[in-house]
Amino acid sequence: MTGGLPMAAPAQRPPLDRVGALRWLRVNLFSGPLNTLLTLVTFGAIALVVPAVLRWAVVDAVWRSADPAVCRAAAGACWAVVAEKHRLMLFGLYPHAEHWRPVAATVLYVAAVALTCWPGSWRRIVLVPLWTVTVAVFLVLMLGGALGLSLVETREWGGLPLTVVVFTATVMMALPLGIILALGRRSRLPLIRTAAIGLIEIVRGVPLVTVLFCAAVVFPLFLPPGWDVDKLVRVLVAMGIFYGCYFAEVIRGGLQAIPKGQHEAAASLGLSYWQSTRKIVLPQALRVVIPGLMNHVISVFKNSTLVIVVGLFDMLYATTAAIADPLWIAFYTEGYLFVGAIYFLGCWAMSRYSQFIERRLARGRSY
Repeated sequence: MTGGLPMAAPAQRPPLDRVGALRWLRVNLFSGPLNTLLTLVTFGAIALVVPAVLRWAVVDAVWRSADPAVCRAAAGACWAVVAEKHRLMLFGLYPHAEHWRPVAATVLYVAAVALTCWPGSWRRIVLVPLWTVTVAVFLVLMLGGALGLSLVETREWGGLPLTVVVFTATVMMALPLGIILALGRRSRLPLIRTAAIGLIEIVRGVPLVTVLFCAAVVFPLFLPPGWDVDKLVRVLVAMGIFYGCYFAEVIRGGLQAIPKGQHEAAASLGLSYWQSTRKIVLPQALRVVIPGLMNHVISVFKNSTLVIVVGLFDMLYATTAAIADPLWIAFYTEGYLFVGAIYFLGCWAMSRYSQFIERRLARGRSY
């Protein structure tokens, strides 16, 4: 006793079997006989497979050689095919002498994305000028025809820059369209609600390949003689509408998840429909559906390869053309692994950033 108050018991460390690595191992890997057996079998398989993969991919691999015979004589992977064909894989049909332009455009795009992902830049005064300048410079570099740059038409675009264009343009069109369609589907006006439902159900009822085919082949048949719309523009609009309808259903689910009390609170403050939607309802709905939206954003990135069906030279199509060389065709595995790694890194980065956004916006959430 000190001054009539009981002394606090000395702090003790918790048992090791209840916290830390030991508890995690016991709960997740060795929680029972079957789980223990599966863990041991998995570790055994990893011990057998990983060394062989590392030996093939790293130790015995050929990293750089202009002679395919060296690769055929090697016991490991032939990454030399990437070194020899990387220009065609990454830039497609873009003129060889002008490859510095898509490189600069892609680096600028990646830098803009990195700055946008930083929470400190989440201000309109930063993002609007940033993306206005980025898009303008990107198009000038890729298209040319200004500042002394030679004109390169969109039919010559290909590889990674084309994938970037398809992905970014599709998301930028699909997200606002999805918001409009989701609000339209929940509208009390029959005409607007019917039109939104009709567009969403019709577009979601057909495959993306069909939509792309109609945009590239069927749509020009309805244009007046002498009129033409660039194929890439038609494909981008088609993909924007297609994914806009999918985004709309995800966002509609978020709107339905908002408690009725939020709408009543907005009405009690005298806010109009558009004010309450813009300031109260829609921000909360978008926060709720971040996982679903990111799922479709990743789908856009992967399904950008489907532009191959309308003759656009995306990164996957360019890789297929590059490894079709008879001298290097035997090493198609390495070529596809290289492109697959790029797609994996992009999808993994978006997934991790989505989790970061979820954790950041979940602070102070009461429901």
